[in-house]
Formats: sequence, C-alpha cells, structure tokens
Amino acid sequence: MEPELALAQAHGVQLVVAQCRTEDEVISAARDADALLVQYAPISARVLKALPRLRAIGRYGVGVDTVDTAAATRQGVAVCNVPDYGTEDVSDHAIALAMALTRAVPRLDRQIRAGRYDYAEGRPIHRTCEQVFGVMGLGLIGSATARKAKGIGFKVIGYDPLRQPGETTEHGIEVVTWAELLRRSDILSIHVPLTDQTHHLLGSESIGRMKRGAKIVNTARGGIIETPALISAVRSGHLAGAALDVFEQEPVPSDSPLLDLPNIVMTPHISWYSEESYIELKSRTIQNVIDVLEGSSPRNIYNPEVLV
Repeated sequence: MEPELALAQAHGVQLVVAQCRTEDEVISAARDADALLVQYAPISARVLKALPRLRAIGRYGVGVDTVDTAAATRQGVAVCNVPDYGTEDVSDHAIALAMALTRAVPRLDRQIRAGRYDYAEGRPIHRTCEQVFGVMGLGLIGSATARKAKGIGFKVIGYDPLRQPGETTEHGIEVVTWAELLRRSDILSIHVPLTDQTHHLLGSESIGRMKRGAKIVNTARGGIIETPALISAVRSGHLAGAALDVFEQEPVPSDSPLLDLPNIVMTPHISWYSEESYIELKSRTIQNVIDVLEGSSPRNIYNPEVLV
C-alpha cells in the first residue's frame, strides 16, 4: 500500500486497510468512511445504503462490475476507475497467450519435462500469416492487441458494437460483424467489459458458430465465457484450445475440469500487471477519490453526473 499511503498522507487523508469479501464485512469496516478503495469487495445497493457518509468509490482497474453503479449514482456517490492504466500490459499478455497457443509452447514444455522429445505433440502448428486473429472489442486494449497481432503477422479483424462493419480502424484493422468474427477467427481474443449484455456472450451457441480448430484468448472477464460450454467444446475438439487469464470463479476451484485439459493455458488474473502498471494503478485509484473529496474533478469518473 506504499503509493496509496504516500498520497493519503500528503493530502491529510486517513487510510484504513481491511480485507473484505462479503457485504457485511464491507459495511463493518467502512461504516464511517468518506471514500472506498475496492477491487473485488461487493459494493451493492445494500452496502451503499448502509454507508450514508460515502462520497466516492475508487475501483482498482478498468471494470466496475463489482459496484452497483446505478445505486451509487442515485446516492450521489462518485464511482472512479482507471480505464487506461493497463493498455500495454493486458495487450502484451493477450499476445503472449495467443502465441503460446499458436506455437503449442506449454504442451511441448510439459512433454519435455515428462521425458519425451517429439515435435508431433504440438501439432498442428500454423504460421501466423496464415491465421486470422479476431478481436472482440476495439477499445483501448482491444485496439492495442489488434495492432500488436498485426505486427506479428496475423491477418487481423475486429468487432465492436460501436464500429460500423466494413470500415477500417486507424491501425488498419478490418471491422466485421459479430457473425463474421465468429466464423473467420482462428484465434479470438476477448476485450469487452462484463455487462448484462456480454455475460456468457460466448456460450454453446456462439462457440458452435466458430470454425473447428479455433482458439480463444480471454484477458477481459471470466463471465464473458460460459465455462461448461468452453470445456465441452475443447473436449470435443471443436475448439483446439483456450488461454485464460480470467475465470468465472477466482481462484480456480481445485476440482475444476479446466485443470485436467492439457490444451487450456491458464494464468492467475495477471494480465494487468507490470512493475510500471502496478504503481500507476494504485496511485491513480486513490488520487481519483482524493480529488472528489477535495471538490475537484477526478481524472477518471464512471458517473460524472453526480458531480454536476
């Protein structure tokens, strides 16, 4: 908590650290709080109602899915996030996972450690220039991922509900329809927020529309993929594999079938992390709420109408 403590002290703010996983724990720890810094703690309408002094919530990261933003807005509580801190880091990780799948690195590593030395265990491996890299969501992170995938040599296409199919992005990425993205992608990289509309967007029906042998990379939110549908598609061979940094349950349960699938690559929700992003995230999260408490406009606010 060093970056947060330094900024809190500089602005005369008392910072109290508590580990909260439930609504009751949040209410108990934050009963007299003017602001909250949160990551996974649930900030529901019930929590907000129990914290009448609350003026600001700083959410570590891009998403605000752990906060009832509608209830916060009704209560006049500013919800602040840091939407652009991890653009380079998450896109780097998405590319790393995509290349690990493309070149079968984890599978080949495991077979060498098991005493085997046979390139056939990684087959089939295809050239990047023969593969279509699909990007779901062309915001900051999705666009950065698309740009990097294009630089490696992939044919890159992208879908975004705010973009018109047929246009070309500033990085030369072809914008396609949702149906075309599913149909054409050899690798599908997910870069959309988790909302009611995107929850389980990749379920059995949409995965079934993907080409046989395609692969999925998810560095966004676990709930965008319906986990049983993904497992079924990988087991059947319809999908050749997946690389996941995020999961519907985190940490991944010890009895999850994901752990038994050799062509699933997993990392522990770390795509946001670099030494640089770590410091930036922590500093900007608390600076946002300090700005609200001091009566100035924060750099990032999800519901700016509460400051009017």
